[in-house]
Amino acid sequence: MDLSKLKPAKGSVKTSKRIGRGEGSGRGGTSTRGHKGAQSRSGYSRKGGFEGGQMPLVRRLPKFGFKNPNRVEYAGVNIDVIQKLAEEKGLEVIDINVMIENGLVSKKDRVKVLGRGTLTAKVEVTAHAFTATAVKAIEANGGKVNTI
Repeated sequence: MDLSKLKPAKGSVKTSKRIGRGEGSGRGGTSTRGHKGAQSRSGYSRKGGFEGGQMPLVRRLPKFGFKNPNRVEYAGVNIDVIQKLAEEKGLEVIDINVMIENGLVSKKDRVKVLGRGTLTAKVEVTAHAFTATAVKAIEANGGKVNTI
């Protein structure tokens, strides 16, 4: 075996088109760009979504939907999570700062307490909003609800 005689597999290496190298090359003149028009010019770039003059898909489909600029989004915290937090940390007062410290919500979130799960601890909960079931569950155990 002589390393100098190694060659790549047949058909695996192709020579690239040498465009614009004179008429004799067969790819001179227009350099495979055809005659005239924007696509034959240097510096041409097609706009995103351009479909050759056909009405683009984006413009064929109807507009729909509505985004309310005044919508207020809440980060939900369920009662079972509050119960677990009260048990583990031995807390009687749970406010937003406690929730932030324990990674339940982030700093800029508005907090809404939701009613999933059961609550057995007597806790005072402070948040931006509460569901009716959450208020009922907290007050059933002698707890207190504070809305910011």
